Amino acid sequence: MKTSKLLLIFYFLILNGCQLEKNQNNQSSVNDKGKTSQTLYSGGNIITMHGNTLNLVEAIVTEKEIIVFAGDKADALDKFPTAKKYNLKGKALMPGFVEPHVHPSLAATMLPNEIIAPYDWVLPNGTKKGVIGYDAYMERITNSITNNAKEGEMYFIWGYHQLWHGELSRDMINAITKDKPVGIIHRSFHEIYLNDAAITLLGITEEDFKGNPQVEWEKGHFYEGGWLALVPKMATIMLEPTRYMKGLGMMTQLIQQNGITTVAEPGFPSSDFDGELALLKKEMEKNPPYDVYLIPSGTQLFAMKGGNQEAMAFMETLEGTYSTDNIHFLPKQVKLFSDGAIYSQAMQMKDDYTDGHHGEWMTPLDLFQEQISMYYDNGYKIHVHSNGDKGIQQVLDFLELDLKRNPRSDHRLTLHHMGYFTDDMAQQIAEMGVEGSVNPYYLWALADKYSEVGLGKERGENLVRINSLVTRDVPVSFHSDFSMAPMEPLTLAWTAINRVTSQNSAFSQDQRISVYDAMRAITIDAARTLNLEKQIGSITVGKRANFVILDKSPFVIDPMEIKDLKVLATVFEGDFNIIKSNNLKGK
Repeated sequence: MKTSKLLLIFYFLILNGCQLEKNQNNQSSVNDKGKTSQTLYSGGNIITMHGNTLNLVEAIVTEKEIIVFAGDKADALDKFPTAKKYNLKGKALMPGFVEPHVHPSLAATMLPNEIIAPYDWVLPNGTKKGVIGYDAYMERITNSITNNAKEGEMYFIWGYHQLWHGELSRDMINAITKDKPVGIIHRSFHEIYLNDAAITLLGITEEDFKGNPQVEWEKGHFYEGGWLALVPKMATIMLEPTRYMKGLGMMTQLIQQNGITTVAEPGFPSSDFDGELALLKKEMEKNPPYDVYLIPSGTQLFAMKGGNQEAMAFMETLEGTYSTDNIHFLPKQVKLFSDGAIYSQAMQMKDDYTDGHHGEWMTPLDLFQEQISMYYDNGYKIHVHSNGDKGIQQVLDFLELDLKRNPRSDHRLTLHHMGYFTDDMAQQIAEMGVEGSVNPYYLWALADKYSEVGLGKERGENLVRINSLVTRDVPVSFHSDFSMAPMEPLTLAWTAINRVTSQNSAFSQDQRISVYDAMRAITIDAARTLNLEKQIGSITVGKRANFVILDKSPFVIDPMEIKDLKVLATVFEGDFNIIKSNNLKGK
C-alpha cells in the first residue's frame, strides 16, 4: 500500500512537471507586458533558398532575432500557440538580400554630389538623367559647375566615361572655370580629372607623384595606382562630415528600399581608417535595418602601416577592437587588387585591345604575389579585385604555386567582378576551388559599346560568363560594387537570367542562368562569399530572422519582370520594416 502511494505521488510529480514545462515553454516567449516575442508568418509564398532546388514551406516562426521553425502551418500553430500571427496575404517572403560588395565611402561621395553619367540613376530623392555625346556632356557639366560650384570648395561630378562623353582634360575643365575647384570622377571610380583650382586646393605638386606611371600631370588625370595615391590626399575633403553623412543616409535608404539586410565592404578603408569608421559608426548608431561587414584592404593598409606584415598584424586586431553590434570586421579575410577597372578598359586582357591600348596592374606583380602568398599561408580567405582574363589568370597562376607549395582545403579565394574570362578558365577556377562574386550589370551597361570599341564582338558579347561557373558548381554571388551598378539585387539577378543589354541586345544566351541560381546569388551564395552562410542567406532553423517581402514570387512570373518586383517590407533580426504602403498588416 505504501509503495503504491509513493508510485502515485511519483507519477503525479512527473505529470505535473511535464505540464509545468509545457506551460513554461508556451510562456517563455511572452514578455512582462504579456506580448509574445514569437511571430508566425504564413499565408504566402515562403521561399527558403535552402538546398539546390526550390523549396517552399507553409509557415515560419521567429523568436526575437532567430528562426525557430520552418515547415507546415498546422505544426507551427500546435508548437507555438502564443505566437503573433502574420498573414502574408499571398505575397512572397524570402531571405533578406545580401550585398557582398559595396563601398560606403563611394556612396557617401557620389550620392550627395553631382551625377552626370551615360545612363539614368535612380536615387531616393529622384532620378539623375543620363547623357550621351560630347556636346551634351560638356553642356551638362558646364551648367552644373556654373550653377553649383563655389570658390574654395571642391565640387565633384561623378559618371564621366570617355566612350560616351569624349575626351576630357585639366585644360577643358579650366576653360569652364579657373577659380572653382572641380574634380570629375570617372564612371569607374578609379580615375579623376582635376582643374588647376582643385590642384591648388589639395596642395599637391607634380613632385608628389614622381615616378608614378598612372598619373598624367599635364592632363590633371589620376588613374588606377595614381588614383590610389591621390585618394589619401583628398581624404579630409571627401570625408567632410555634413556631406558625407548625407550620402550615408541616402545609402541606407537605397539598402532598405531594395530588400537588403546585409552589406559588406571588401577593401576597407578607401582613404582614412579612423575617419571613415567614425562616420560609418555615426550612421549605424541610428540602428538601420541592416548589418555591415568590413573586409580590410591589404593594399591600402600596406601603404598606411608600412608593409605587408605590419598590415596583417593590424588586421588581427580589428574584430576585437573595432566591431560593434552592427559593424563587424570579418576575421581572417583580406581584399587585394589585381588589374584595372573594366569601366576604364584598364583591365588586363590576354589579347589586348582592338584599338592598341593596354591594360593596367593595380598592384605591382612582385608585391601582389608576396601579398597573396603571405595571406594564403596565414589562413586568410582572400578576395581579389580582378576583371580581365589576363588579370584573373595572374591570380590563378599565383594561387596555383601556393597550392602546390602549401596545400589548403576550402581556401575559398574569391575573384570579384570577373568582367571577362573564358570557358577553359572557368574549368580551372572550378578545379582549384576558387569562387566568384560577379557583377552581371557589366553586360547590360558595357557589352554593346565594348563590342564596338576595345574588345570586339566575341569578347564584348561574352562579358561575365556566369553559366560557365554555375554549370561547374562554382559558388557565385552577385554584387553591385556600388556605384558600379545600382544597389538593386533584383536588377542584378534579372540581368544574369535574361542577358539583355541597355540597347536591348540579347547577347550570349548560352550564358543565361536559372531563376533559382540567380536568387541563390543574392541570398545564400552571397552569404557564402562572406563565410556567413551558417548565419544568414536562407530560411533555416537557427539562422537570423532576416527576410524580404515581395509583392510576387520571382518563380511565378515572366523572368523579364523580375527587376520590377516590388519590395514591400524587410524583417531584420525579427523586426518588421515597411518600405511603402501595403496591405501586409498581420491579423
